[in-house]
Amino acid sequence: MYDTPPFPDRRILSRDELLRRFGRPRDHTLVFTNGVFDLLHRGHVDYLWRARALGDALVVGVNDDASVRRLKGKPRPLTPEQDRCYLLAGLACVDAVTLFPEDTPAELIAALVPDVLVKGGDYAPDEVVGRDTVENAGGRLVLLPLVEGRSTTAILHKIRGDA
Repeated sequence: MYDTPPFPDRRILSRDELLRRFGRPRDHTLVFTNGVFDLLHRGHVDYLWRARALGDALVVGVNDDASVRRLKGKPRPLTPEQDRCYLLAGLACVDAVTLFPEDTPAELIAALVPDVLVKGGDYAPDEVVGRDTVENAGGRLVLLPLVEGRSTTAILHKIRGDA
């Protein structure tokens, strides 16, 4: 018989709990990424599995609803923060999920100091928030290629009929 994985909500952690479980010092390679993850799609899942392959554990920071509204405007987010976290936490490649209320994950990254910081290939290295923090601590930034044609924006255009 094999172990039953924890229910997804057990992987949704407060910042304090996240730091207790995954903060420094640690004896494993911690990978971190972040985003809105408003409509979970194939591009997200591919990206998260690739990120997880870069270390021993993957933590995903998720913008809370208020920060999504500030960054993307109404009617975003389409999916409430707790649902977005639950869906991500249900993926086998994700070890923990945490919400952050700030517009960027800079404070969260500074507190966690992951070994590997991952963002999509649509970013230039100098645009990645937290890069300096991670690299100054001996970690590295990895930019992963996106799955062409798979994005929340493309899905929204298709729903609206303007795709």
